[in-house]
Amino acid sequence: MLKLGVNIDHVATLREARYRGRQFGEPDVVEAAKICEAAGAHGITAHLREDRRHIQDKDVYGLRKVVKTRLNLEMANVPEIVNIVLDVKPEIVCIVPEKRQEVTTEGGLDVAVNVRSITETRKRLNDDGIQVSLFIDPLLEQVDASARVGAQFVELHTGAFSESFGKLPEQEIEIEKLITAAKAANSSGLKVNAGHGLNYQNLKLLYKVPYLVELNIGHSIISRSVFVGIGQAVKEMLDLMKDYRC
Repeated sequence: MLKLGVNIDHVATLREARYRGRQFGEPDVVEAAKICEAAGAHGITAHLREDRRHIQDKDVYGLRKVVKTRLNLEMANVPEIVNIVLDVKPEIVCIVPEKRQEVTTEGGLDVAVNVRSITETRKRLNDDGIQVSLFIDPLLEQVDASARVGAQFVELHTGAFSESFGKLPEQEIEIEKLITAAKAANSSGLKVNAGHGLNYQNLKLLYKVPYLVELNIGHSIISRSVFVGIGQAVKEMLDLMKDYRC
């Protein structure tokens, strides 16, 4: 069964738009996570960025207290965030690239040129019982480097696929890249997740990609929730995911 991890960063984005710098505000990230789980989500994802543009430290500690499925923290490979993650102890982390000027994460982690530092962080996290995923572009050199690092998962960056949706032949090219990367990851003993830009329209095309374990989806679900509520938005996404066959 294909699993859904709901990224709730943009619940915090809405809160921070009005309550930035305050110790209170709405909507409540923790309450959103509880509703997502009650609706059937298999996990909750949040990205504690260095600039704290949306998710705050208090959010990750609050989430750790209530999340009953699986807490996935996205993080840059920097000492401050690594130390917080080791204190929070999520079930899994996804190491991502991070640039202050970007609106959202643009492009995958360059594991191939950072094998040593990522391996060191991976060991620290694994030693503390935390699984490690690496957010990578669907490139064979990045899959190979991820296997050398010793990660348990890769999360294939589906941004280019999402941008190409409905545009031929680009769409087929991007799908083939994901298929090739997923097969290589599976052959290397890596479990395969995917995320970035996935929505209710492009999701079924992604089902050509084999070996997917979990999709991490945020913006589309939070956007849909404006009209139908977050619980219903999660249920609608889960309903679409029932058709996947690995």
